[in-house]
Amino acid sequence: MPIVFAHLRSFHAVAKHKGFTAAADALHISQPTVTTQVKELEERYGVELLVRRGRRVELTDTGAALYDISRRIMGLHDEAEELLQSSGKLTTGQLRLAAVGPFHATEMIARFLARFPKIKVSMLLGNSDQTLQRLLTLESDIAIIAHVVDDPRVHSVPFSTHEVVAFVSSDHPWNRRLNVGIAEFADQPLIWREKGSTTRRAFEAAAAEKAVPLSPLLEIGSREGVWKAVEQGLGIGIVADFEFVAHPRLRTLRISDADIRTEYHVACLNERRTSPKIAAFMATVLQ
Repeated sequence: MPIVFAHLRSFHAVAKHKGFTAAADALHISQPTVTTQVKELEERYGVELLVRRGRRVELTDTGAALYDISRRIMGLHDEAEELLQSSGKLTTGQLRLAAVGPFHATEMIARFLARFPKIKVSMLLGNSDQTLQRLLTLESDIAIIAHVVDDPRVHSVPFSTHEVVAFVSSDHPWNRRLNVGIAEFADQPLIWREKGSTTRRAFEAAAAEKAVPLSPLLEIGSREGVWKAVEQGLGIGIVADFEFVAHPRLRTLRISDADIRTEYHVACLNERRTSPKIAAFMATVLQ
């Protein structure tokens, strides 16, 4: 017997919102209805999809596998509804972006909304690994990533290339310099982004190629945190040139003997390239 869409939709909502009450609110139906539909789904196939933990629920292994499928199904369902409602004119709907930083992303959003002002746009920020994962798990429709994506599931187009530079505080001995050699970073206190940062990965690769030993002092999960730590004189920061924001207590230095760059890409899933909103965004920002 085919799976009932309403039952799958209720399961998906419970898994997404981590509770029956929140799922019922999201679907605008009663909680008993959601509970009954999920229970019938489990009983029909003789499986356990959810484990109740008080007011919250956790997915079993089968539930997690089904949720991966239901996210794709619900995403395609939403696209079909948007397509029919807008008749190809993109007068309604939502576009979700995941990006490694706000700099390029906000410029792209502004360009897109100038043409399609009725589309609602949301954005999640993270490092390149997190951003790619959000695309693959359908948390986002578009990803702005700072590295080449070698994955057959992903369609990506180069957008821009940027030089990686160092920056120091006004009290640092390098403050009056314009550039620095990569060997000079040996055993210097470095303020890193977390693993998964493309800028960090590119700098580490260049240092390894020159056999330069690195001594990271702090690992901080945000650009703002890195900037604040460098401003306080704790160490040296590494950043893509366009990301650096002028500050009276911070100064950038070029790395004179190593060509370290990050290449930004706009990406979507190959299977979703024909989605009207995704195709429109890619076409608009890559003109």
